[in-house]
Amino acid sequence: MAILANMKNKEVASVFGEIADLLEINGEQAFRVNSYRRVARTVKDLTKDIEELSRDGGLAALQGVGKASAERIQEYLTTGKIAMHQDLMAAMPAGLPALLKISGMGPKKVALVWKSLNVTGIEDLKRAIASGEFAALKGMGAKSVEQIAKGIELLENSAGRTPLGLAWPLAEELADAMRAVKGVRRVEIAGSLRRGAETIGDLDLLCEADDGAIIVGAFTTLPQVKRVLANGDTKGSVLVERRDGADIQVDCRVVPGESFGAALQYFTGSKEHNVRLREIASKKGWKLNEWGLFDGDKRLAGTDEAGIYEKLGVPFVSPEQREDRGEFDLREIEPLIELSDIRGDLHCHTTASDGTADAEAMARAACDRGYEYIAITDHSKSSAVANGLAIDRMWRQIEMVRSLNKKFDKITLLVGCECDILADGSMDYPDNLLAACDFVVASVHSAMKQSRDKVTGRILSAIENPYVTLVGHPTTRLINRREPMDLDMEAVISKAAETQTALELNSSWQRLDLCDRHVRMAVEAGVKIAIDTDAHSIAQFDQMRYGIATARRGWVRAKDVINTLHLPLLRKWIAKKRSR
Repeated sequence: MAILANMKNKEVASVFGEIADLLEINGEQAFRVNSYRRVARTVKDLTKDIEELSRDGGLAALQGVGKASAERIQEYLTTGKIAMHQDLMAAMPAGLPALLKISGMGPKKVALVWKSLNVTGIEDLKRAIASGEFAALKGMGAKSVEQIAKGIELLENSAGRTPLGLAWPLAEELADAMRAVKGVRRVEIAGSLRRGAETIGDLDLLCEADDGAIIVGAFTTLPQVKRVLANGDTKGSVLVERRDGADIQVDCRVVPGESFGAALQYFTGSKEHNVRLREIASKKGWKLNEWGLFDGDKRLAGTDEAGIYEKLGVPFVSPEQREDRGEFDLREIEPLIELSDIRGDLHCHTTASDGTADAEAMARAACDRGYEYIAITDHSKSSAVANGLAIDRMWRQIEMVRSLNKKFDKITLLVGCECDILADGSMDYPDNLLAACDFVVASVHSAMKQSRDKVTGRILSAIENPYVTLVGHPTTRLINRREPMDLDMEAVISKAAETQTALELNSSWQRLDLCDRHVRMAVEAGVKIAIDTDAHSIAQFDQMRYGIATARRGWVRAKDVINTLHLPLLRKWIAKKRSR
């Protein structure tokens, strides 16, 4: 039920965010646009079920939610839509809101091309770029147009792929619904989601049951289903709406118990991993498919996954490792990192910059999750859009966080900052301020289109700083929205290993930066990783699981991650670099 409640909160937040975008496209005054954005942020970051708040009469008491907004929230909860939102959508071309999904195309640019060039969709925009009309508009330039053209390409290339953070909660919701169906003995999520892939094609569910037709019928009539694509005796396919409004296909297969392990292995994949397994079986004169491992008509294995791997004489690796990237050559299976190994979060934001909860609330939420410590790492002064802290404010922040520690006995707040790496490679704060912090995250937030040599040089310069503990979201990518910087990752990893600087695996599902390949490169080079959430709200602490999934895809063990250390050992590790 918690997942369903959280989804409802996100639905409401999404609608209010869209209202703000549509108002801005229409040229409404900034204060009105921003009022809807504030409501969207408030609702998105709620830890309570908004329907429960509504029943208790608590909507109007929410920060930034006035009487009119509270009424519109109630309207959505009652009818599933908001008339104002529907009217705004109807008043403009249907293809216009889709332009907002293109990197570099905010509401103002969408309004500009609509009103100046009568662009009403992506194809119109592509023609305006090709003809040079877009670049000729006031305020546009060749670099901006080039960025938007790349954004269109990225959007089209990623079409049909669902980010992990959108797919996982939805899959769990559907799996829970199927577990409640009479006659279902077991339900597992399979496919690329089980492997922790950063984007997902379709969702795959496996159900163990006897009467496939009845189970498939129950699946195709779930309340989440928008359209039924197939309805057979052992498989059903449907379209379900993601929380961002796009559709995703979900397949449900019903298999008997004696084949469940084989089916789970087969439909988990990857294709490359399965090809290797079938080749191994074939060399032994056996046949492997989704029904089991067979020697002629004799079933050798299939009830569980482990039995198949054992019979074939190959390592039984975790789903995240099944990509044919060396897993068949393993001689020893080392346990991969688990969510329970994490002892703290080293990248968190508060209301001091652009977070939605103050440091005390973030600390209490982290304590509730069993953490030993968190680092409060608000933005530095050059991140003006994120309300970055000027130097005098940062000194006061340091004093405040140290004082706040006196209120807690089960968790420690580390004084930190997320310090911008500026365009010339210098740090946004002076060394004496960085030295006063316990933990420093150094991140790039600007000039990301610089040449490979320049962006790499900036990162290397930051790594050389003795007070920089961690490089945050190193490539700056946003999945399906912004390409990574053109970074020499080998040089960055080499310098990090040399200086004992950690690299971040940012667990935000929009980032997952470092990616699985780079995190494996880093660990193999002896670089320590920090798996953080970059939380800007209490709810975002829950994104840690996405980082763990990515880490497991990179074969990361608990010993490779600094925030699996108990606090005294973490402090000792931090001190090593500073002593250099």
